[in-house]
Amino acid sequence: MKREVNTKVRRLFLEDDDKDRRPISTFFGEYTFNRKVMEAKLPRSVYLKLLSCIEENSKLDIDTANAVAHAMKEWAIENGATHFAHWFQPLTGATAEKHDSFIEFVGHAEVIERFSGSQLVQGEPDASSFPSGGIRATFEARGYTAWDMSSPAFLRKNGSAITLCIPSAFISYTGEALDKKTPLLRSIRAVNHSAMRLLKLIGNTTSKKVFANCGPEQEYFCIDREYFLHRQDLVLTGRTLLGAAPAKGQELEDQYFGNIKERIQSFMHELDEELFKLGIPAKTRHNEVAPAQFEIAPIFEEANIAADHNQLLMDTMKNVGRRHNLAVLLHEKPFSGINGSGKHLNWSIGTDDGINLLNPGKTPTENIQFLLFLTAVLKAVHRHADILRASVAHSGNDHRLGANEAPPAIISVFLGDQLSAILESIEKGESIKATDAAIIDLGLSSLPLLSKDNTDRNRTSPFAFTGNKFEFRAVGASQSISFPATVLNLIVAESIDELADKIEKKGTSDLRKTIFEIIREEIKEFKPVIFGGDNYSEEWHKEAEKRGLPNYKTTPEALKAYNTEKAKKLFDKYKVLSEVELASRYHIHLEKYSKNIDIESNAFYNMVSSQILPAAYIFQGNIASSINQISGLVSDNIVDSQRIFLEKISSLIVHIQSGLADLKSRAEAAKRIEDEQEKADVYCASVKTKMDELRKLVDELETIMDDELWPMPKYWEMLFIL
Repeated sequence: MKREVNTKVRRLFLEDDDKDRRPISTFFGEYTFNRKVMEAKLPRSVYLKLLSCIEENSKLDIDTANAVAHAMKEWAIENGATHFAHWFQPLTGATAEKHDSFIEFVGHAEVIERFSGSQLVQGEPDASSFPSGGIRATFEARGYTAWDMSSPAFLRKNGSAITLCIPSAFISYTGEALDKKTPLLRSIRAVNHSAMRLLKLIGNTTSKKVFANCGPEQEYFCIDREYFLHRQDLVLTGRTLLGAAPAKGQELEDQYFGNIKERIQSFMHELDEELFKLGIPAKTRHNEVAPAQFEIAPIFEEANIAADHNQLLMDTMKNVGRRHNLAVLLHEKPFSGINGSGKHLNWSIGTDDGINLLNPGKTPTENIQFLLFLTAVLKAVHRHADILRASVAHSGNDHRLGANEAPPAIISVFLGDQLSAILESIEKGESIKATDAAIIDLGLSSLPLLSKDNTDRNRTSPFAFTGNKFEFRAVGASQSISFPATVLNLIVAESIDELADKIEKKGTSDLRKTIFEIIREEIKEFKPVIFGGDNYSEEWHKEAEKRGLPNYKTTPEALKAYNTEKAKKLFDKYKVLSEVELASRYHIHLEKYSKNIDIESNAFYNMVSSQILPAAYIFQGNIASSINQISGLVSDNIVDSQRIFLEKISSLIVHIQSGLADLKSRAEAAKRIEDEQEKADVYCASVKTKMDELRKLVDELETIMDDELWPMPKYWEMLFIL
């Protein structure tokens, strides 16, 4: 039945489901205090002043802040909100918020709703319980949140509660960044400054600003929530710490881009609707390679907004999943033996007047601007591959990077045949004829001619050029994109500045000649990082070592890059992180790694001790009883075969028991170590390896035990029953 138009004030979250059948364009961003809403709600002068502050990154005066706060409050209350919260991204990797109601007393037991400019601009959450890496002592509790005007405020519904959320930075009482947003904003400022300098040098007089743009592809698993709740490891660690491989995995390759199951598509549909209302431009959804694995990808946005939206996306996925009795798993490797999940970070830089600086155009050989910025990126990745690798280092990602899937831990760049040939010609001082895009003729009159991109795709490359952007494929599925994007912006800003320095030094009288001379010099330096072959092959690992490329396979090893003089100077030079702030991240990531492995080892110990072994004892007893019952009734050969089976069960039990004791001893020894680097190294080399060794025994036990006795859902159930 067609819904009647409601002439009263529209309450976004209280309308019926029919509303969601409207075209997306009619409700996209309606949960956000976006520019359309601001223009309608704010006086014209206030609106223009706010836009000016956003675009010029300038401070907001208190009168304007008060006017914006009042309009924001009125809009939020109209749509059912009772509280507001500064929404920020501490160094936990998750988001945080403290809710305050709009009410204030105006008389005896009488209240009104009020929201001031000072409340909008600044909040004060307790900073003592967030990780600070030694920046603040535990008893020093004060921290501040500061409104990020460039990211729209939004409404968030959780059950019956509706809250106005204000994207914010988070800093300590003494001014150090305690979050992931602040360094990202600083890096955006740095790449803008450096890129504009270079653009002016090469004759661009129209562009006023350069933006870093991101589009993170999010991979994830969905399983029935009942299975999830019966797995202590999934609940506590996000991954299965034990579990034998099912008879079928992904070897038939029938899941990828396959027909989406009805239950999953219903979940995806509601997820998309929630994201569209939050102004998140979800574009693509499909089945991924592994069973029960899926992907969602957005349209590109400015890096800061893309980072906020990806954090919101992950939270929204979990909330919507619960409504469909699904558990959304964002761990990089929730299931052993099948593909894990990444978050491919598509990254580019562009101008305010619509120029993509990484777009080669139809004739990249003639596009000096493109070749310069391409050179800057390649130079940056080659020089700072270690820092780029560190930016994606955490315990979950160790199961992907360097394993037999996804990208390896060696950072290399794929360019494709055409760009590789162009750079090779420039290096040799040769000129090559520019060619238009090739055409693929399918030879069938019923099918059209297809234009062919100037590069193929290399799915094994950790950092690949994909037409007009780079795809950083090493980012983990559970990870915030903020710091990988920060590092990309930062290292490219440095390279751009060095190219600009060289142009200024050589002079601009013959600009084209000067630029090609510089690019030729740079190619000789960064050439080792370019690789277009199979990154999984052993041959590449050997070749990469010859080229001098770093290969940090574990998080403790990779994080050392933050503790180098090179990294300290780089982050400090561009005011992205001071030496103290960078050191804090180094220690926080090490500490988190150790804690994650410790939690996993404890969960593993508890599951095996309290669930697996008791079930194994029962099974062992059943086999022993069976042998006693048939002894003397059947041939000795039959009895002996059952005794051999019983001995195998008993042997596995004994080895698992002794292994558990060893695991606990190793974990306790690691926990006593005070130095964070040493502690992480021991957890990696001793505790984690012992847990992996024990898992093989437990998984073998699973394959031979009575299925009815196994105390938790198995892989084949979780992955294939949806």
